[in-house]
Amino acid sequence: MTAGPAAVLTDIEGTTTPIAFVHRTLFPFARERLGAFLDAHGAEPAVAAIVEDVRAQAPGRLPLEALLSWMDEDAKVTPLKALQGLIWREGYASGDLHAEVYPDVPPRLRAWHAAGVRLAIYSSGSVEAQKQLFAHTEAGDLTPLFGGYFDTGMGAKRAAASYAAIAAAMALPPGGILFLSDVEAELDAARESGLATCQLVRAEDGTVASARHPTAADFGAVAAAFGLP
Repeated sequence: MTAGPAAVLTDIEGTTTPIAFVHRTLFPFARERLGAFLDAHGAEPAVAAIVEDVRAQAPGRLPLEALLSWMDEDAKVTPLKALQGLIWREGYASGDLHAEVYPDVPPRLRAWHAAGVRLAIYSSGSVEAQKQLFAHTEAGDLTPLFGGYFDTGMGAKRAAASYAAIAAAMALPPGGILFLSDVEAELDAARESGLATCQLVRAEDGTVASARHPTAADFGAVAAAFGLP
């Protein structure tokens, strides 16, 4: 076991994965296929349940209209994220989608896992979407490295209570968890709940460095700063 944190909880967009991949590849892929996907799968229980959730959250609007509007707003709405995850799963399975992660990420995740550091994901994307992304990277299937996946079902990413809930779910004291994100407001919320924090400042993503949290250019710099292998 290393002298560093017991667990690393990481965001995806702008942290493990380029923002451009999410906004230029994943989001358009789901938007273009949304109507056809609902037509083809709308009667399936899982999809029907998502549609009912859309109706409950957007009363008086057609589900497709509400979903497209949320997509255009990049709204962090649970039924939208769940549906996107199902569409992306089809894309990965067909080979039409291939996930991107920064090249520094897989070797560090493997080293941390091998050293006994617990790894988990917290993203506004659904748990299904998280698993599909990490299962289909150019570096291979990374899902065996992770012991937990958390989405907005745990609460908003800018709410301190969400991080307290995740720490409880992981059965760890908050201070034993290092949270990695590119978004300062998320880091603020995590720190308020007692987690250690580090902002990923990826040059490719144009992230503005925080004055309130430690920063790192890549996962190698995170390891050096926090006593990880």
